[in-house]
Amino acid sequence: MRVFTSGTRLGAIALAVALLAGCASTGTDNDSDVPQLSENELYEQARSALDSGNYSNAVDRLEALDTRYPFGDHAEQAQLELIYAYYQVDNWEAARAAASRFIRLNPDHPQVDYAYYMRGLAAFQAGRFSLERLRLIDISKRDLGASRDAYTDFRELVQRFPDSEYAPDARQRIVYLRNVLAEHELHVADFYLRKGAYLAAVERGRWVIEHYPESSATRDALAVMVEGYMGLEMRDRAREVLTVLIENDPGNERLRGRTFRPLHVDAEPLSV
Repeated sequence: MRVFTSGTRLGAIALAVALLAGCASTGTDNDSDVPQLSENELYEQARSALDSGNYSNAVDRLEALDTRYPFGDHAEQAQLELIYAYYQVDNWEAARAAASRFIRLNPDHPQVDYAYYMRGLAAFQAGRFSLERLRLIDISKRDLGASRDAYTDFRELVQRFPDSEYAPDARQRIVYLRNVLAEHELHVADFYLRKGAYLAAVERGRWVIEHYPESSATRDALAVMVEGYMGLEMRDRAREVLTVLIENDPGNERLRGRTFRPLHVDAEPLSV
């Protein structure tokens, strides 16, 4: 996933890196450990470290290059490579900060779409948990701040650069993240139903429908709204939403024909 001035295509390698968590150690920020070298020598050492997979060493060299030669011939390229090096040592926060800085300083750079992509990819990785790959946990039940950042970053990439080589992968990740975020909202809505906070549950269901309309969770969001309105004793509103639920998801687990059976609300089944 190295970035080269020759325009090497990086999308496929970036995807592979995203799916396989790196095992590299975290780099240091100690500029004094890096020999005093010319800009070209320092950059060549950084590239050699990247090529050999010594990403911690690459981080040290690239940070030193960025500090010592901020306006040098390799400045922009070093900033791009530093984003990648941070990513490879699992320093997601630093990768995002470096990407944001590059975007801010170089909004018209021909490879700025790469910076947008890597910013999203770093947030995407930060939002993942190693146990998720073993199917031992459901990340939709976790704090999803980083995943929301990734969703926003990838959306910005495809909106600004729809023809970017990174856009197809970003679109796939948007679909995944949209479903995860919507499911998370439904977990919260379910909690509200169990606690008797029916208005809050209704609002969560509405939020999913309004903000993630293409998510597979929208049908369950309708069911949450029906049950929330039943808890509020607003049965007319509940019937209105129930009609929409039946039209869109007649096989919903809370339906028996045209009758809705609540899971958490102590109320008689509702029919239309």
